[in-house]
Amino acid sequence: MKRAAIYLAVAIILLAFNQASAKIKINYGTSEIYTQAEMDSAIKIVKKQFGKWKGCKLKNIRYAGDNCNSAENLKWLNDLRPNENFTQCIEFFSDFYVSKTTNTVFNPDSEYKDYQWWLARKNGGSWKLLTFGY
Repeated sequence: MKRAAIYLAVAIILLAFNQASAKIKINYGTSEIYTQAEMDSAIKIVKKQFGKWKGCKLKNIRYAGDNCNSAENLKWLNDLRPNENFTQCIEFFSDFYVSKTTNTVFNPDSEYKDYQWWLARKNGGSWKLLTFGY
């Protein structure tokens, strides 16, 4: 009986988690540089960072477009981490809501739009989150 109750509790938790994740809209746009799988691996990092923010609800994430992977942006990101020698970068925008009771970083009961997320990688390797904000 205990085992059945534990399985039921785990199933309910997983269902609730999947429903919360499903509410986040992802717009991959069109890209001639990145596949959806490559974007998903970057989005996973964004979601992980966002998950650390108490009282915030992520509404959507959207790819900024292939223009973000410019020489100028790549130089800027390499300047942030000079020993990395990144060869690709990607940008996402997100919209999120901050609850009435939240931490002191964001304004309570506020909507944030077009919040930027910048990631970079070297030779098709793993993405690294370098900076985020406005």
